[in-house]
Amino acid sequence: MVPLLLSLSLFRLGLWASGLILVLGFLKLALLLLRRQKLARALESFPGPPTLWLFGHALEIQQTGNLDKVMSWTHQFPYAHPLWLGPFIGFLNIYEPDYAKAVYSRSDPKAPAVYDFFLPWIGKGLLVLEGPKWFQHRRLLTPGFHYDVLKHYVAVFAHCTHTMLDKWEKKAREEKCFDIFCDVGHMALDTLMKCVFGKGDSGLDHRHSSYYLAVNNLTLMMQQRIESFQYHNDFIYWLTPHGRRFLRACQVTHDHTDQVIRERKAALQDEKEQGKIQKRRHLDFLDILLGSQDENGSKLSDEDLKAEVNTFMFEGHDTTTSGICWFLYCMALYPEHQHRCREEIREILGDRDIFQWNDLGKMTYLTMCIKESLRLYPPVPQVYRQLSKPVNFVDGRSLPAGSLISLHIYALHRNGTVWPNPEVFDPLRFTPENAAGRHPFAFMPFSAGPRNCIGQQFAMNEMKVVTALCLLRFEFSLDPLRPPIEVSQLILRSKNGIHLHLKSLGPGSGMQLHQE
Repeated sequence: MVPLLLSLSLFRLGLWASGLILVLGFLKLALLLLRRQKLARALESFPGPPTLWLFGHALEIQQTGNLDKVMSWTHQFPYAHPLWLGPFIGFLNIYEPDYAKAVYSRSDPKAPAVYDFFLPWIGKGLLVLEGPKWFQHRRLLTPGFHYDVLKHYVAVFAHCTHTMLDKWEKKAREEKCFDIFCDVGHMALDTLMKCVFGKGDSGLDHRHSSYYLAVNNLTLMMQQRIESFQYHNDFIYWLTPHGRRFLRACQVTHDHTDQVIRERKAALQDEKEQGKIQKRRHLDFLDILLGSQDENGSKLSDEDLKAEVNTFMFEGHDTTTSGICWFLYCMALYPEHQHRCREEIREILGDRDIFQWNDLGKMTYLTMCIKESLRLYPPVPQVYRQLSKPVNFVDGRSLPAGSLISLHIYALHRNGTVWPNPEVFDPLRFTPENAAGRHPFAFMPFSAGPRNCIGQQFAMNEMKVVTALCLLRFEFSLDPLRPPIEVSQLILRSKNGIHLHLKSLGPGSGMQLHQE
């Protein structure tokens, strides 16, 4: 009798649990449908490409390629168009300077519908924070990017670049084209390890290489998750093989960051005990984070510290890698500009064999070429915001608070109404005279407004140092059999790598670069 009653009780409990799950599921679906209705109503005044209810535009984007498809839509729909990633996430995709100004001159938060996907990876750092917490972190991090701090990183950039170029000398002797993306990525990571953690000169070991591969996998999986509606729900996603691979890759990055922070904290503590910290010429990025505090004496918590380091490690090495690689591709594609950049660098050097810090400001043509490559190949092709209040656009249309915005930087930089002959590589677009009359929100490789990239000067300095040394050491030409295929994976990559042929310019061409 007792077993029978027990089985009946378990059966009823199962029915109750099933009923509860069903009710909660219906409630969740109802909320999603209400959200879709609200987003669709907000986007009514913006015509756009036809959409499939279940997939939105995601299926078409996956089949034809994100960049090519969006560029074709920009020609059909001036200013902006709706962009649906699945049935419940709908953005207004904008690519016109006045539209960009209307949103990005404000401090609207990043869109949680996309950036919440980052949380298991990088945590709540500057990239995803909003409100007072974001302002606090921005103030605490700003000293880490001061001129006096950045000045000391120049020698680090040069050292890591020469290590990479020495490897390229061996590859160049084989007289075969090779993919530069991986080598540049390892160099950029090695640079960050030294700038952020004050690591020694041993280069990257197996653990750091595993971190690099994990970040590559994470950026690909993040893009796939954004474009695949079936992965948008966390509960479902973590049950899939894709979700489990994502968590494993996250763990690799977390283990790496935790270990280097522990090592750095221990080293700092030891140095303090011995009084060595006062004797050092400069502090690295982690030193500054550990010592920074706001006007109330508040410091970053351990969790905040990890989040900011994870954020900087991702944004600081992956985006710079993309920018450097596409620049070198442009130099190979346009040898006349490559030659002019090299001559400028040699002229700046004169009879010296080392660069001085002030020389970076004299690299005017090189800087224009870097900016033009960033225009054509922005490292971050697309960013997202959620409106905290209504916005009115220049053509009279508007969006209510809560609406989602996608700024397509790649399409903005190729907008023919702003950039004549947008597909042509023309560094003279960035002469002071030409730049002065251009819309301030037409060129946004580092975003713009209050939430622009805090590390943009760090990135530009690194790009100048690395590219100058590359051009002094090698002549770059294309591999005609393997042209790069652009693909957006959070950053702008090439699906088949960036294969170039390198010709060594002989001994004495790779001058050192130090700060004065």
